[in-house]
Amino acid sequence: MSNQPDEQSLHLVRAAALRGVHQAQVLYGQMLLDGEYVERDASAAFFWFERAAQGGNLMAVNMVGRCFDQGWGITRNAILAEKWFRKAAERGLDWGMYNLATLLTLGEDGITQDRTEAFFWLRKAAELGHVKSINLLGGFYEDGWVVRASRATARDLYRQAAVGGDFRGQFNYARFLIEEGDLLGAVHWLRQVPATATPAFIEKMTTFLEGMPQGEIRDFVAGLTPCMQA
Repeated sequence: MSNQPDEQSLHLVRAAALRGVHQAQVLYGQMLLDGEYVERDASAAFFWFERAAQGGNLMAVNMVGRCFDQGWGITRNAILAEKWFRKAAERGLDWGMYNLATLLTLGEDGITQDRTEAFFWLRKAAELGHVKSINLLGGFYEDGWVVRASRATARDLYRQAAVGGDFRGQFNYARFLIEEGDLLGAVHWLRQVPATATPAFIEKMTTFLEGMPQGEIRDFVAGLTPCMQA
């Protein structure tokens, strides 16, 4: 009986997708991509994202780009990913701006590195409140990419991203707090990270923190390790 609402939701979303409701097509595609209430099928997810994108849905345009970027249900192609992200970005979608900026920042797989343009898109997305873009902007200021390095600006951007719920922002803000000697504050933000972070990020974070001399940080890592092994 507990699965009945989920199955009903799946039926309603799929029915709406078949009727051509673009938002439902995006949602159904995401369900297929995640394997939520239905067997995971990345190829079918790509099909629905593409249909919704052809109908003008901006999130679908972005998700087609993500599929090309990650190789979900289609052959991985960074050039096509950039094309779709740019469509979404130019039409005002913050996620499209962020994903395009990420490609331009890295400059891999045939993409010309252009951190100046990446910074432009990150600022536009940040103005819309996109927390992952705010965190990445912090990296630009911390490392001095196309802007004068400013730890104060980086710190504030990481703090904004942390408060906004971005796990990378939470980790980066915690790094700064550790350097400042605010270990209780750092542990507070580090504890937030596992709730939304990927397993790969948690592993990298743990490796980074394991060498820290501070007892509070070592205790946090010791408590985190059993959770990772569970």
